[in-house]
Amino acid sequence: MTMTHWLICFVASMGFAFDIYAILVMPLVLGPSLAELGGLKPGTPDYNSWAGWFFFGPALFGGFFGLIGGYLTDLWGRQRVLVVSILLYAVSAVGAGLATSLEMLLFLRCTTFVGVCVEFVAAVAWLAELFPNPKQRENMLGYTQAFSSIGGLLAAGTNTLAVAWAASLPAIYGGHASWRYTLISGVIPAIPLILIRPFLPESPEWARKKREGTLKRPSILELFQPAYARTTIVTALMFACAYGAAFGAIQHLPRIVPGLPEVAPLAPSARLQAANAVQTFQEIGGLVGRVLLAFLAVRIVSRRKLLRVFQFPGMIIVPLVFFFPAKDNLDLLKIGVFLAGLFTVAQFSFWGNYLPRVYPLHLRGTGESFAANVGGRMVGTSAAYLTTTLANYTSGTTPSMKLANAATIVGLLAYVIGFTASFFLPEPKPNEMAED
Repeated sequence: MTMTHWLICFVASMGFAFDIYAILVMPLVLGPSLAELGGLKPGTPDYNSWAGWFFFGPALFGGFFGLIGGYLTDLWGRQRVLVVSILLYAVSAVGAGLATSLEMLLFLRCTTFVGVCVEFVAAVAWLAELFPNPKQRENMLGYTQAFSSIGGLLAAGTNTLAVAWAASLPAIYGGHASWRYTLISGVIPAIPLILIRPFLPESPEWARKKREGTLKRPSILELFQPAYARTTIVTALMFACAYGAAFGAIQHLPRIVPGLPEVAPLAPSARLQAANAVQTFQEIGGLVGRVLLAFLAVRIVSRRKLLRVFQFPGMIIVPLVFFFPAKDNLDLLKIGVFLAGLFTVAQFSFWGNYLPRVYPLHLRGTGESFAANVGGRMVGTSAAYLTTTLANYTSGTTPSMKLANAATIVGLLAYVIGFTASFFLPEPKPNEMAED
């Protein structure tokens, strides 16, 4: 490990952290932004429709262009695409906080997601190729991705600070809406990344093949050739299920918590603090899950067995959390969402370790991007829209209870499909990366 290696790991960790930061601020600012820009009230069909689009629309947009970004990562290089993705993310974060309409906010959230989707794929390929030693590679991929959950904690903490200190901050359009400051704060970590990343080296293996003229041209269609078709389809489906559990259930908690019997009578600021507290428990659980995945990744040889360590208990716990404490018990909900975050979020780190091993260098970014962006972002996050739509038809005496019931159904469905698909997941060769 040279100083350059450590610097690259630091920068990748920062990137992973604020990729998730950019995603997870939306559940926290959704209610206030819909109220200010659209005059929408929770529980109404229009509110649920817009909420679904804010969860699903950016992921759909980001997933499509993220797939193109993965292709360009193989074509142009990992480091160059990383820099562009961070620039796009930074500009979009500021723009979203300055939005003057729901349509403008939605568009800028879409471009933010493009930066997020491309950054993840390029960073994973970059790190995997930087460390040829298998154990070192697994450790670095696992522990740097654990910083994603730090991003979630920062999102909850920043939003809490924005609510508390909004009146002291410079006015935006004559007001001090906390949700605007929360969104704009996403540019702060992007500044050092923009300054450092252009000076970091390209992936040595990619650069060598490019220099020698032996680098094959990437192809999306090649992902569906017999050698890779099963891997492509199964990983995309399972990535979709992991995102389905997160976006179809867990990410709706900031809207569910304010409707709990012990929270609903409180002042708006107190309800928001309660939602932030639950979000913090979930993110701590996710952090523990990612660290546990990194620890087990070098100790459990079978990738299927490693994944099922998290899938099987999650398939039981996640539906139970939303069917029981998410309706009437805040303290028990905090414990439950800690476990739900642990078993669900760990699966995202799993794919960051698994995917670089099953695609050769010239297809690595493209293959990772198809699974993460088409499977996870485009298909998986549609579960958010499914949940908000289903909430219009589920039983319950309050909008919060209806949403919790819908999240129970969608979360269970996502886990059952994902666990079933794991039996078809190809096992990579032990400790080896796929070769061109």
